Amino acid sequence: MLRLDHLAVSAVTLEAGVAAIEERLGVRLAAGGRHAAMGTHNRLMALAPGLYLEVIAIDPDAPPPGHPRWFDLDNFAGLPRLTNWVARCDDLQGALARAPRGAGRPVSLARGDLRWQMAVPADGRLPFDGLFPALIAWQGSLHPAPMLPETGCRLAGLELYHPRADDLRRALTGLLDDPLVAVHPGNEIAIRALIDTPAGRRVLE
Repeated sequence: MLRLDHLAVSAVTLEAGVAAIEERLGVRLAAGGRHAAMGTHNRLMALAPGLYLEVIAIDPDAPPPGHPRWFDLDNFAGLPRLTNWVARCDDLQGALARAPRGAGRPVSLARGDLRWQMAVPADGRLPFDGLFPALIAWQGSLHPAPMLPETGCRLAGLELYHPRADDLRRALTGLLDDPLVAVHPGNEIAIRALIDTPAGRRVLE
């Protein structure tokens, strides 16, 4: 079964993304790192013992990867915003066999001591206009969340809005087991994270 692993806030530059999230949530983000295989870099923030948020952007100092980057970052524009969510599983191949077409192929990745496999779509675009989760399987016992400093922030819920909400809900049925994630019908495609901070509840979208 899939469980919510982390949220992805995309930005044109990492500096802009970090500034936007720190202002919105009133906390400081921790260091992240670089993803050489994707030509991206990030900063992180803990949301629970097994859950975190990342701000991610194209790394201007990295060579182009020669293939579309994850989270459709090659086509990202505008202000920093929540664009994707990532769900973890123990059996990535098995999860992909039950996922909608276009959920991606397994790619082995590493950052420091962290090792994982992630399903990356060939065109960088996840099903349901990005509202289907990116699938990840961590290798070994290490996970970023316990390594991050405590911020006092906790995810209260993740809301997904899509005109094809019933289809998205069916695609997740039997795969996802997480009470934090809710799918709603909507005329527009949207993703919203409700985050309880030391200064009260904030909404990222």
